[in-house]
Amino acid sequence: MTSSSFILKGCIAFSEGSKSIVTYRGGYVVCVDGICKGAFSEFPKRYENLPLVDCKNQLIIPGMTDLHVHAPQYTFRGIGMDEELLEWLSKYTFPEEAKYSDLSYARKAYGYFAEDLRRCFTTRAVVFATLHNEATVELMDQLDKTGVITYVGKVNMDRNGGVGLEEESAEASLQATLEWLEQIQGKYTNTMPILTPRFIPSCSDELMKGLGKLSAEKGLRIQSHLSENQSEIAWVKELVPSSTSYANAYEIFDTMGTAELPTIMAHCVYSDEEEMAILKKHGAYIAHCADSNMNLASGIAPIRKFLDAGINIGLGTDVAAGSSMNMIKTMLISLQASKMYYRLVDADVKPLSFEEMFYLATMGGGSYFGKVGSFKDGYEFDAVVIDDSKMYSMRDMSVRERIERMVYNDADAFITDKYVKGNKIYSSAE
Repeated sequence: MTSSSFILKGCIAFSEGSKSIVTYRGGYVVCVDGICKGAFSEFPKRYENLPLVDCKNQLIIPGMTDLHVHAPQYTFRGIGMDEELLEWLSKYTFPEEAKYSDLSYARKAYGYFAEDLRRCFTTRAVVFATLHNEATVELMDQLDKTGVITYVGKVNMDRNGGVGLEEESAEASLQATLEWLEQIQGKYTNTMPILTPRFIPSCSDELMKGLGKLSAEKGLRIQSHLSENQSEIAWVKELVPSSTSYANAYEIFDTMGTAELPTIMAHCVYSDEEEMAILKKHGAYIAHCADSNMNLASGIAPIRKFLDAGINIGLGTDVAAGSSMNMIKTMLISLQASKMYYRLVDADVKPLSFEEMFYLATMGGGSYFGKVGSFKDGYEFDAVVIDDSKMYSMRDMSVRERIERMVYNDADAFITDKYVKGNKIYSSAE
C-alpha cells in the first residue's frame, strides 16, 4: 500500500479544536501523498489534476484513535461483566492471556482482532498484547498488514499473575523485553513498540525501575493503568508505601514519561488534584474508558476536569472490559458517563458537549500520534466514509446533526471506505 493523492467529495465533518465541528455539505477534502491539504466548501481548482472520488451524500470524518485496547481479551469481550476489576482479572483475563503461550492459539485469535480493527472506525490504536514474545510478534505482524497504525506492547508482569502468567523475575522480564525489541527492530511500516508494565501490582519495584531506565535509554514510550478501582489503589499504597499517590508511584520508578515520550495512563477514575498535576507535568495522556469503567463498576472518571485542566486525553475501548471496539459506541457511553458525573457526583462539573466528545475521539486522541485526527492542512490523511442513508428521517438534517444521530444510534450506519495516511485499507465493496 503506497500513499496516493486524490480528492473526496461528500458531507465532511472535522474538528479544528475542542469547541466546534467544521462541516461542509457537498464539500471537498484533499489528500496529497498521504497528507491532508485541507477541506473546502467549493472545489479547490489548484488541485484539479487530482482524481476526484464522489462519495455522494455520505459522511466523511477523520479516523478515530483508540488509546487503550487489549488484543488478547478480544475473544471474551462482553463476558464476565458481573465482576469488579481485580476479581475479573483473576477469573477471566489472566487465564485467557495464559493461553497465548500457544502460538497457534494466538495466531487465530489475533486474526479475529486484527480484521475487526481494520473494519471499524479506528485508524490508530495503542494495544496491549501479553507477556509472550512470540505471540506479541505475531500480533504485530498481523496488525502491520492491516494498514492501521499502532503501538503494541509486550506486557511485563513478574508478580501476582497467577498460573501461567507470571515471569520468573524482574531480570527475566527485562531480558525478554530486550529480546522482543531486537526481534522486531526495523521490521514494520505501521506498527511500533511500546513498553507495557501492566500495572504496579503486576510489576516488582525492580522491574518498574528497569522499565523506566529502558524507556530513557531507548527512547520508548510507556503505557499502563492508573487509579481504575478503589481496591487497586489501596493495593498500590501497600506495595509502594513511600508514594503519595498511585501516579506518584509511577513517578518514583521514572515511568510517568515526558512530553517527548508521553506515557498513556488508562482510566484515572479516581485521579485527584495531585494526580492531575502529575499527569500534566509529565505530558501524559489519559485514555478514558467509560464503557469499561461502568461494566466493572469501577466508577465515573471526571473527564471534564481533565479536559479543562489541559491534560492530554483521548478515548479507549478497553476491550474486553469494554464490550466493543466500536469507537462510535465508546463516544456514546463517554457522553452518557459525563452526564451522570454531572448529575450524580458533582453538579459543578458540566457534561461534555458533543463537539468536545467528537474532538476527543479524533483530534484529541490522534495527537498522541502527531498531527492526526483532523482535516486541517498538514495533518496525516486518516478518513472514514460512512453511509447513513438507512437512518430514515423526515428532517433535512445538517451534517452535524447526522454525525450526532450516528453516535446516539449507529445501528444503520456503516463504513464504506477507510483511509490511513492516504492508503485505502478497507472498502465495503471488497
